[in-house]
Amino acid sequence: MKKYLFALIVLLSVLLYTLGHRVNRIEVLRIGCECDYPPNNWEEDRETDSNAPIVNREGFYAEGYDIQIAKAVAEKIGARLEVKKILWQDLIPALQRREIDAIFSGMLDTDERKARADFSDTYDYFETEYAIIVHKDSKYAKAQKLNDFYGAVITGQAGTALDVLVEQVPGAIHVEPADTFTELLDKLLNNDVDGIVINVDTGEIYEKSHQDLLMVRFPKGKGFKLNFTGTCVGVRKKNDTLLRAINSALSELSKRDRQRLMDMTILRQWENINI
Repeated sequence: MKKYLFALIVLLSVLLYTLGHRVNRIEVLRIGCECDYPPNNWEEDRETDSNAPIVNREGFYAEGYDIQIAKAVAEKIGARLEVKKILWQDLIPALQRREIDAIFSGMLDTDERKARADFSDTYDYFETEYAIIVHKDSKYAKAQKLNDFYGAVITGQAGTALDVLVEQVPGAIHVEPADTFTELLDKLLNNDVDGIVINVDTGEIYEKSHQDLLMVRFPKGKGFKLNFTGTCVGVRKKNDTLLRAINSALSELSKRDRQRLMDMTILRQWENINI
């Protein structure tokens, strides 16, 4: 009798473990991404071996550093990746409405966002730095500190650090931000503004692809003061199972792995520009 009871207990333990493992298993990782902020993310109209289909835009594919990180995370947790293109300002609301499971879109873990979502460890490949991009013939092209932009018309992208940081430029005329990064760049190219705030890795892309533009970087202590940890994955509040899985996957990506992914991404971005 005791043997049968012991066997039953063992069988029940195995069943409970198996059921628990299945319940906690993440089969599909549904992510939201702006797909308009290279080299972090952009969209393409042809499939390659590195991009991912955008499920709500037939015939279009998501590419960029965020997408490569998302693919690596999905692979490590054994999930199938689904990418949905969502306007920047709608990403966290979509997360809260359970339309997506996570945000992989170059999002910073600011205090305001942490009140609305939980964030993973960072997946930056180097320290985040911000600059101001201007025309080469601008009187601000030789600026060396934020004070040198006194009186300049500057803006950023709505709902991002690019716009919030404009307030740190003494005496700048902070005009209405753009809804997307494409619109932000157009404001500068059309001479609607003197400069736009930009993160350095994106600025390097546009400085090379637009020969009349110049990115003004600042010496340490002379530029922007940042109030966030870095680029993170956003998940719904209290979704601890997914957050732990994402952090575990990110911990397996070394600094060298991340740099390799970014180097490959920048190469693909140049190929995309030159098509």
